[in-house]
Amino acid sequence: MEVIQTADAFKALVQNIKTNTKGYKDPLAFGIARVDLGQLNVDKSLQATYPIINWDENFGSAAIFVQALADQDIEVDFTQNEVTCNINLQFLKDCLNAFTPYSDEAYGDAHKNIQVISALYSQIVNNGSLEGEFKVCFIFEDAPCQSVEATYLKLYAISLAKVGLREINLNGAFGALPNVAWSNGQPIELEYLREFEIELKLANEYPHIDFVDKFPRFLQHIIPADNTRILDTSKVRFGAQLAAGTTVMPGASYINFNAGTTGSVMVEGRISSSAIVGDGSDVGGGASILGVLSGTDGNPISIGKNCLLGANSVCGIPLGDGCIIDAGLAILEGTKVGIYSEELKKIMEVNTNANMQGEVFKAKQLSFFSGLHFRQNSLTGEITASRSKREIKLNADLH
Repeated sequence: MEVIQTADAFKALVQNIKTNTKGYKDPLAFGIARVDLGQLNVDKSLQATYPIINWDENFGSAAIFVQALADQDIEVDFTQNEVTCNINLQFLKDCLNAFTPYSDEAYGDAHKNIQVISALYSQIVNNGSLEGEFKVCFIFEDAPCQSVEATYLKLYAISLAKVGLREINLNGAFGALPNVAWSNGQPIELEYLREFEIELKLANEYPHIDFVDKFPRFLQHIIPADNTRILDTSKVRFGAQLAAGTTVMPGASYINFNAGTTGSVMVEGRISSSAIVGDGSDVGGGASILGVLSGTDGNPISIGKNCLLGANSVCGIPLGDGCIIDAGLAILEGTKVGIYSEELKKIMEVNTNANMQGEVFKAKQLSFFSGLHFRQNSLTGEITASRSKREIKLNADLH
């Protein structure tokens, strides 16, 4: 690719690529990744690390990447849902030639892709690279995951809040990602450890294994907001989304992938996959929010703003704002909940779209209601709901 001198020439080049490349379409997402390859299966991707990702943006850079591949006789198949290609020094040279008009701005927020290309070019020139260690990945349709590279690209999009929770297709992620041993952030094939166990142990080179899983930990890939605290790296899985101000305490806390918070939240319990917790809420010690595989009939659970889930409670229904579940109480879809007439009237005043009659309800009927306080009568064992006017407030100094 020739050196492009002006911004207008760059725009003309991009338009020419889009017009003359057969079947061209803008990708939904793309990025350049460093890929950790297998120790035994050297063509197998174990992990993909993206310095930046592009989600429904920066289509000019995508076009340049496509042309730089075409110059090496690598054609991108735009009919596929996802495409991953190896890149090398010549690819980087071609991209730098095209990005010349913006090279002086390469370290600004507007041209992060140029910064990636420039930094990677210097790294390879100085240190070299393994074949297949760096790749460019394109996602053209939000379809089930097929490759490690595309799956990581989607998990980045969630953890970086480029997309909302539960908004993209993560089907197939478990099949796409290999189960590996993780040591100091690096994936190791279990087959490799088994085959060389004797030699590694006799040489005192057997690695310290932190955990074994298909997913890495959130902090291995994501830099959180300044006022976000995660006191134990094992408590948040990559693919979770944490809004600024979230605090994740050690102990019984956990946030799974495709789950998380939308504001300042205190997390001392478990937020299962697909569960979302609203701003100002407190998930008490050992409390559990059920995921779609945990008895919610596949209906993901959202917890509204300023809610309190007491210690060791279980929430199996979506809640509106300002709700309380007392400590140790399990509110599941089929749980029978008594609401006396005076309390039902108060509850209806804040849930004006509901028309409830009777005194005993299944908890599922109370889904998305605001201002509920679930408690259990210590004498009779009856679970009841009453109107809660308590405003749940987190300690501002902690968030």
